[in-house]
Amino acid sequence: MTLESAQATEAATIIEPIRRIGRYQLLRKIGQGSSGIVFLAKDPYIERNVAVKISRPSSESSRKRFFVETQSAGRLSHANIITIYDAGEDNHLCYLTMEYVQGPTLTRFCRKKELLPVPAVLKIILKAGLGLDYAHKQGVIHRDIKPSNILLDRTLSPKISDFGIARIADQDSALGMYGTPSYMSPEQLNEQEVGPEADIFALGCVLYELLTGQKAFLGENNFTTIYKIMNEEPVSLLGLRPDLPPALEAIIRKALMKIPSQRYRGCLELVHDLRENLLSKKDSRKSHGEGFIEFVKNIPFFRNFTKKQIAELLPAGRIFDAPEGKAIINVGETDTCFYIILSGKCVVQSGNEVVASFNSGECFGEMALLRGQPRSATVVTKTDCIFIELSAILLEKLPPETQLLFYKNFSTSLAHRLARSSSKASSSDHPT
Repeated sequence: MTLESAQATEAATIIEPIRRIGRYQLLRKIGQGSSGIVFLAKDPYIERNVAVKISRPSSESSRKRFFVETQSAGRLSHANIITIYDAGEDNHLCYLTMEYVQGPTLTRFCRKKELLPVPAVLKIILKAGLGLDYAHKQGVIHRDIKPSNILLDRTLSPKISDFGIARIADQDSALGMYGTPSYMSPEQLNEQEVGPEADIFALGCVLYELLTGQKAFLGENNFTTIYKIMNEEPVSLLGLRPDLPPALEAIIRKALMKIPSQRYRGCLELVHDLRENLLSKKDSRKSHGEGFIEFVKNIPFFRNFTKKQIAELLPAGRIFDAPEGKAIINVGETDTCFYIILSGKCVVQSGNEVVASFNSGECFGEMALLRGQPRSATVVTKTDCIFIELSAILLEKLPPETQLLFYKNFSTSLAHRLARSSSKASSSDHPT
């Protein structure tokens, strides 16, 4: 029996009606996961709705397994991962309190009659990839990525849930066939220790299913599904949907390689390829002619670059126009891109208040590039603008000298920004 089926059996033993657990008033059942029954509940102290997962463990080992989710997801704080609020025990029941997301799981959009538009699918998987990349950097491997474990909020932004069988890097984890067979990587099926590549494989399976309406590895039962994962390739993506960009087939093929080392090295690489397909590549400046390189060299950020270094750097970015009033980044979004204004002016908004402005040659997005944290403000164009958007994953591939110069200018820009903010705060505290 897999861990999933064992925990589902434990969860099903909660048969008596429950109206309250801990301080939480249970309103109604909203689902049943691999490690418990989930209720919509109310936190009377904070007056907010929460989701509460409850299980009745049958042994001390299963009790410890239930709280793995607290230890794994509880250490994570990311816009695309469900937030854990509380955990505890009450009358022999274990419970886990978390953010309530009022929206469906991706399962709904894996049906052929309910497929989402391709750009929406790519944005969802891109953001889920950013969430997983963050988790991996904190030493947490999910091990059970599947459509039912990714919820969508009202803006179609994904929230990864159910870290109940996650592996935590600094803790011992029992080996075994844990997960859901249709989305398990070959190394999971071989009961080997897994790394981030296993989550990348599963996310590739989810992407395939969202695009086609059928599983990447479709078997009549678990045994035939496992055989296909170990020995066969999925049906051609383009064979099922000839309207899709050919590059998507290559992306999924790489994510689903049988050997972990042949997959994407990390979720950021997958995110980059998805972003490249999501964005238009019809900008004529992609050719980076001599005139455009000369134009870029006159931008303050690049004045100490040679033309050769600019030519090396530009392929790591995307040049694009934006009209007046266009939001370039939005508060709460997560990505790892950094923006330099080549022409025009932008303003930073916090709510409805303008708190700062940027002119040609200035840059923004430094903290997202450094830490991958959600954006803390919204940046909107004040005039028509031209930007270069730089990708963190491609910056890593620059020649060392060019990369060093970029990060030197990047650090100088960030230092000036912090000094300016500090000066404004001081003036506000001590008006003259």
